[in-house]
Amino acid sequence: MSGIYIHIPFCKQACFYCDFHFSTSLKKKDELVSCLIKELEIRKDELQNETIETIYFGGGTPSLLSVDEIESIIDAINSNYTVIENPEITLEANPDDLNETIILELSKSPVNRLSIGIQSFFEDDLKLMNRAHNAEEAKKCLSVATRHFENITVDLIYGIQNMTIEKWKQNLQTVFDFGIHHISSYALTVEPNTALDSFIKNGKYPPLNEALAKQHFDILVEETQKQGFVHYEISNFGKPNYFSKHNTSYWNQKKYIGIGPSAHSFSKTHRSWNVSNNTKYIKSILESKLPNETEELSKNDQFNESIMTGLRTIWGVSLAKIETEFGIDYKNQLLTSAEKFINKDLLVIARETKQSFNDEEITSSIPPRNNTGFLKTTKKGKFLADGIASDLFILN
Repeated sequence: MSGIYIHIPFCKQACFYCDFHFSTSLKKKDELVSCLIKELEIRKDELQNETIETIYFGGGTPSLLSVDEIESIIDAINSNYTVIENPEITLEANPDDLNETIILELSKSPVNRLSIGIQSFFEDDLKLMNRAHNAEEAKKCLSVATRHFENITVDLIYGIQNMTIEKWKQNLQTVFDFGIHHISSYALTVEPNTALDSFIKNGKYPPLNEALAKQHFDILVEETQKQGFVHYEISNFGKPNYFSKHNTSYWNQKKYIGIGPSAHSFSKTHRSWNVSNNTKYIKSILESKLPNETEELSKNDQFNESIMTGLRTIWGVSLAKIETEFGIDYKNQLLTSAEKFINKDLLVIARETKQSFNDEEITSSIPPRNNTGFLKTTKKGKFLADGIASDLFILN
């Protein structure tokens, strides 16, 4: 099973924190949509022996496309690839694009999952991030969307300097009150060369407060758990049967291709990415050339990918799988490197891959070298998962 990611590189305006590839000019939109379809045709042999189970429209702002344009891309996928009967098809959307007419049209299209970029229900937060929508539009959008779509995920950002604990709890409660079954939530981060990076360097915005972000994260984990959400990946919380199938395929290291400018593709042994320039992308595709670069992943690279993706999820890193795919030396090296984090109660070795950590399911000490359990982060270690993973990497 594989997935297809479609990158739509257009936005109405630039959010101050964003470093994804996009353009605020829509002049090339029609031409680019045609090239997305052509790239799908050019690359059909890459997944010749694969079945597509998920399609994800990301960006940028995919909701800037018309429903007809979205359906034309989906039709191209169906024409060139083997697709399961009811694939998960996700569309990222901003609240200001989703009026009742558009939502109704989308509900009649093959799109069956909406990912709505709310970020916050407070006006001052939205202005600080330079979001295109306002708080009223956010609530109105969810009010309509929940009447026509059952499978909706909402994006929220925490760690914003002026966001009090009470405001953060209100953001979460608002999502709960709408009956949303999935939340993706990320700490505000400072990416190089973004407007936010410039503001902080010039003293126009205070440096980010990691302690505040940690408080928000702990509240997020606690409050979602009370509502029946499963914290199945560091930034993702879903009720049973509402996990993101597409993103889960990333974390389980399934093969996928990325279509469009800046889109990434992955197989077990290679990673590739398209040029992050709309004009160059269009020119190349019109010449039937793929505008991408490819990197062959070494054995160490593949091991590191397994550690990074596994530790971010409730399933953890299968020690048996590490031994099977990489050998006993890699597994022993992993256990040795993990020991200091186990001793600090940041990692555990679970006997089974479970969706929760119960005392009877885990051991807090290094097991015998033939252990075939699952290396996972503890509740204490979840917030530090990426840093822990990087310390477990084997360098080339």
